[in-house]
Amino acid sequence: MNKQLILNKRPKGMPDSDTWSLQEAPIPEIENGELLIQNHYISLDPAMRGWMNDSKSYIEPVALGDVMRAGTIGKVIKSNNNKFNIGQTVTGWGGVQQYTISNGENLYQVDDSQVPMTKFLGVLGMPGMTAYFGILEVGKIQSGDVVVVSGGAGAVGSVVGQIAKIKGCYVVGIAGGKEKCDYITNQLGFDAAIDYKSQNVFEAVKETCPKGIDVYFDNVGGEILEAALSRLRKKARIVICGAISQYNKIDDMKGPRNYMSLLVNRATMQGMVVMDYADRYPEAMQEMAGWMQQGKLKSKETIFEGIENFQETFKRLFTGDKLGKLILKVIE
Repeated sequence: MNKQLILNKRPKGMPDSDTWSLQEAPIPEIENGELLIQNHYISLDPAMRGWMNDSKSYIEPVALGDVMRAGTIGKVIKSNNNKFNIGQTVTGWGGVQQYTISNGENLYQVDDSQVPMTKFLGVLGMPGMTAYFGILEVGKIQSGDVVVVSGGAGAVGSVVGQIAKIKGCYVVGIAGGKEKCDYITNQLGFDAAIDYKSQNVFEAVKETCPKGIDVYFDNVGGEILEAALSRLRKKARIVICGAISQYNKIDDMKGPRNYMSLLVNRATMQGMVVMDYADRYPEAMQEMAGWMQQGKLKSKETIFEGIENFQETFKRLFTGDKLGKLILKVIE
């Protein structure tokens, strides 16, 4: 039997206990060209909240009655597909369930003999790819740039800041709480941290970036985005990766009121979706794996167990009660 999390309704605000239902279904026999994967870990990402909305986006919403979309990693246990063999470790979009049947599309084999499986959902997975292409291709960082990243202790932000340091930038991370701020400065090497829970972000950005900001990598939106806009330097770049502070709002999203700063400073604000760079993932993974081996790139995963605990674990994305990449172990 396969335990699956089914989307029951489109939530308004924070998803509640009625948003999903945990069901059990028999695992059908695989057909020609298919393979059966036993999922070990599920990736929990803020983007999942947007996928539940029935609105235009970069990807179709999860249909009501379908398994909740999610990134996964696991082992091939049956195969009628000549590209995949039993025992291989594969990652893809297996959904919040214990077993996935796939035709091999958008499925990638990875070598977890030297690197733990969970790294391929974090620093070497979608969050890491987002950070890599977001800060290098969209942010176009150069040595000496002043870089500010919100969600600095999260799966994406923590990697963004470290890549910027590798490239010779001055890096300020915005995070919530002393533990997270200490983590990004003492362990990840950020030059400074701003605790949005205890500090005035507008004033703190001014103090930590007295000459202004060259690149702002935004994961949260709202007032923190406005604070960054107030300190832009000429030709600054803003990378819009996410807006987690706005995802569960029932009323209208808060947009930047001071967007004229873009005009005054001849700055740019550009959105980025990691899927646009899918054909270049291998080059990013190779370079990032090299940085990890050299000790220049670190990562942390917060792992919880049990598919039945999905909802409570998912909430941690928005309460901030986690550090680094949030993952759910679903193998029993």
